[in-house]
Amino acid sequence: SEPLAWPPVPAQAASLLEEAADLLVLHRDFAAAVERCEAGCDSLGTGTSTGTGPGPESSAAEVKCSLCVVGIQALAEMNRWREVLSWVLQYYHVPEHLPPKVLELCFLLYSKVREPQVMLEVGSSWLRDQSNKSLPEYGSLLELYLLHVLLPLGRFEGAEELVRGCEVFDSQQQLAFLGTICESRCQWTQQEEMHSAAEEQQEEATESVLGALSQKLLTMLTLLRRALRSMSSHFYLLPYKKMLLATFLLYLVVVRLDPASPTSLPFIYKLVQLFRQAWAAVFSPVHRPPIQD
Repeated sequence: SEPLAWPPVPAQAASLLEEAADLLVLHRDFAAAVERCEAGCDSLGTGTSTGTGPGPESSAAEVKCSLCVVGIQALAEMNRWREVLSWVLQYYHVPEHLPPKVLELCFLLYSKVREPQVMLEVGSSWLRDQSNKSLPEYGSLLELYLLHVLLPLGRFEGAEELVRGCEVFDSQQQLAFLGTICESRCQWTQQEEMHSAAEEQQEEATESVLGALSQKLLTMLTLLRRALRSMSSHFYLLPYKKMLLATFLLYLVVVRLDPASPTSLPFIYKLVQLFRQAWAAVFSPVHRPPIQD
């Protein structure tokens, strides 16, 4: 018997898949590969089933999954990994409908870029779905979720509950996973203790530096206060009245009087005398020692 031909729409999507794969692997044109993948997924529409049974729906689902796999790889090559999850969900809409291969790639990708928290809720929703528990890939995906999402995030209690409530694992597998969780918890605790000790040492060093700086600042402020006090006490002894009188006489001489006139000479002589007295008061010692014979 002749093999059944694909309907026109899956055939078009399959052709786009081949083009996208060639662009990804052979030509290394990642942007064009993403465009072909998007065109192929759009041609399949939103009603594509994710089932694995024979028939046109399963073929379309496989083509759609392959298009998403190629698109994920192309986005990762362009360092656009932040867009991967939202890009995939625009074709599957909810995390529970993600194909196992697509979910596996997302787990590995976000673990590699050290962003496992992105897959925390997505993986939990997929694993809680009853229809996904019957899939043969369920156990391997649960293991990936434990090792690449929960344990790196320190979600040890949630990991233990997930392992104990999993019907796919037998007793030996559960014990092995629980041992892995316990070992990871111990490593996490040691790292936290080392991190806390390093932070304490850094805080002590910072406090010592700040203490030395504050002591120097306090010394400088004390010296500055003494200097200001000395200057203020010295300025209090200045002959302000004489200075004002000298300024006034200077105003009269320069503005009102003619310095070349003989009548201005007494005023100029008086002004010079006042300036000499002010100069001596400013630049002479405040307390003169008594003169003894």
